[in-house]
Amino acid sequence: MGAEIVQTTAMPPAIQQVLDSSYTVHKLWEAKDKAALLKEIGPRVRGMATSGAAGAKRDLIEALPKLEIISSFGVGYDSIDIACAQERKVTVTNTPDVLTECVADTAMGLTLGMLRRLPQAHQFVREGRWPKDKFPLTDKLGGKIMGIVGAGRIGQAIAKRAEAFGMEIRYFGPRKKADLAWRYYDNLAAMAKDVDILMISCPGGKETHQIVNAEVIAALGPKGYLVNIARGSVVVEAALVQALVEGKIAGAGLDVFENEPTVPEALWKLDNVALAPHVGSGTHETRQAMGDLMLKNLEAWFAGKPVLTKVV
Repeated sequence: MGAEIVQTTAMPPAIQQVLDSSYTVHKLWEAKDKAALLKEIGPRVRGMATSGAAGAKRDLIEALPKLEIISSFGVGYDSIDIACAQERKVTVTNTPDVLTECVADTAMGLTLGMLRRLPQAHQFVREGRWPKDKFPLTDKLGGKIMGIVGAGRIGQAIAKRAEAFGMEIRYFGPRKKADLAWRYYDNLAAMAKDVDILMISCPGGKETHQIVNAEVIAALGPKGYLVNIARGSVVVEAALVQALVEGKIAGAGLDVFENEPTVPEALWKLDNVALAPHVGSGTHETRQAMGDLMLKNLEAWFAGKPVLTKVV
């Protein structure tokens, strides 16, 4: 068998089959006593297969003294202790690009569903209310201004789609990008005040932790909408829920939450939200491509070749 690796979470069946046939895989998430397993295998493990959700905290990395590579299934790596990996000279890889299009599709799906209240319209028909009642008017997408928080690969893919709907684009980020013609803001609250839809597509992590706070949400105003397909950690969730309950913003489309898979119960009862269970990249094609890239990074490393998508 190949090198010994530890796997922190379940993978799609086709990806799992390749892992099992290529490496000696220790399935940490299945272990009844994880500490005992790590103590036993720690001195031999050279690689880790994880995901953006499962990550790799410092205690796990430090339990594997021979660890050389962490190959993650996902573009986000805020759940991996990058500082610890750097200290230990452990290479970290992720799976960017391959999920950009599907996440952007999801972002626009939430935007369309939210402004046109499509989930509510679906329920309206299913409950048999159409013969007796009239569904209320909704908001048009064309002519609206979308402010994107994080105009990276995914943000720009969302912007392309939004422009096709006739929307105007603005963006916020740590710096202005010379190749983008859209209006740039270095103050997030100021942008929120000027836009109709605040689209969050930035990475998670310390730099973006709760940057969409009560001030930003208040600036969006009673006619403004918020969409988050990034990380729940970017938003002060309690402030967002309060604003939605009190009608201080018009609505929200959310694919991510602060304490997934737990979603605040207050959101369940609201009719001004579109909710999804973190399915931004959740298509057969994209998940396969993500898995293939994760596998290629592991394969390259153990073959002594450069990895394809290195984070650190």
